[in-house]
Amino acid sequence: MPLVTSKEMFEKAYKGGYAVGAFNVNNMEIVQAITEACREEKAPVILQVSKGARAYANHTYLVKLVEAAVLECPEIPIVLHLDHGPDFETCKACIDGGFTSVMIDGSAHSFEKNIEVTRKVVEYAHDHGVVVEGELGTLAGIEDDVCHAEGSYTRPEEVEEFVSKTGVDSLAIAIGTSHGAYKFKPEQCTLNEKGILVPPALRFDILEEVSRRLPNFPIVLHGSSSVPQDYVKMVNTYGGKMPNAIGVPEEQLRHAAELSVCKINIDSDLRLGMTGTIRKFFSEHPDKFDPREYLKPARANIKEIVRHKLVDVLGCAGKA
Repeated sequence: MPLVTSKEMFEKAYKGGYAVGAFNVNNMEIVQAITEACREEKAPVILQVSKGARAYANHTYLVKLVEAAVLECPEIPIVLHLDHGPDFETCKACIDGGFTSVMIDGSAHSFEKNIEVTRKVVEYAHDHGVVVEGELGTLAGIEDDVCHAEGSYTRPEEVEEFVSKTGVDSLAIAIGTSHGAYKFKPEQCTLNEKGILVPPALRFDILEEVSRRLPNFPIVLHGSSSVPQDYVKMVNTYGGKMPNAIGVPEEQLRHAAELSVCKINIDSDLRLGMTGTIRKFFSEHPDKFDPREYLKPARANIKEIVRHKLVDVLGCAGKA
């Protein structure tokens, strides 16, 4: 099937109590790993591209990689989405360039300005058959081109006005997730019986109030990588320095997916899987230099990370 929008995808997810995985892509191996896992698990998927990814890999190359995935995996619905579009011009370029979904991130603006810039993108996108994700609230942390020193929770009392005045198709909210692999500081966490740092719970009270005010409306969570500790350990064992990299517990993400969250963004987990695997490969095979040799196991590990997310976290396996 050709690229699709997320409209029907989200309607099914909302009713079914699961979320669709939105995975950031930067190169061929990551696209292959994600879509092969989704094809085998019969799961819908959102492949998303950030401003930084477009600068790194070039818009045309990324679109063609996703188009190749569509040809190789015709059984599953695939959305091509712009992640954290910074302005109208970037969103317009992606809409004109084949994307089926865009996010306009106006969260750094005032509430009124956010409505203004978001509505402008929505009007252009809807005229071209493309759906739009907006954002209220700000996530802390650094990931790709997104950088906020501090976050701010979404104010539920603003969501109805924002959605009504902008016409967005989905809404990203801030309930305690954050960008990057260092989502929480150790002093924010508690030690469990196994000696593992457990971060504070997400603000499900905010999510539930937003859902009450926006019934049947798809909610999005950004900054929702779990930062698997086995891959953090792998990175550190083989020369990396990532102390206290802490992510969002997967059981909290699963609970969010059972509520009104229809899209969960996952990025750092895949980067950790790739980097850890490559570090390990070079340590064990110092004489190797062929990218095909070290990218092959990296791709395989990303595929297994995605498979786990689809089945055990998002709950979208078998929903294609």
